[in-house]
Amino acid sequence: MERIPQGRYTKEFREETVKLVTEQDLSAPEVSRRLDLPKSTIVSWLKAGRAGKLGEIGKQRRQLSDVELELAKVKRELVKVRMERDT
Repeated sequence: MERIPQGRYTKEFREETVKLVTEQDLSAPEVSRRLDLPKSTIVSWLKAGRAGKLGEIGKQRRQLSDVELELAKVKRELVKVRMERDT
C-alpha cells in the first residue's frame, strides 16, 4: 500500500493503529507489515498512547487538506477490507 505523503496521519488513524495492537492482540511488526508503516512509528504511537499523549502527536504540522483527508480515509478503509478478507 502507498504511504500517506510525508508521513502525515490523522489522529483517528493513529488511534485505530494502536487499537490493532492493544485490542486485537496483533504484534507491532504484524501491524507494520499490514499497514506498510515503519515499526518504529507504531512503537512510538504505542508509547504515546500508554502515556495518554497520542492526540498530541503531529499538532505542530499543518492541517491536512480535504483531498489528503479523503485519501487517508480511503486507504484506511482499504486496509480494513483487506484485513477482513485475509482473516
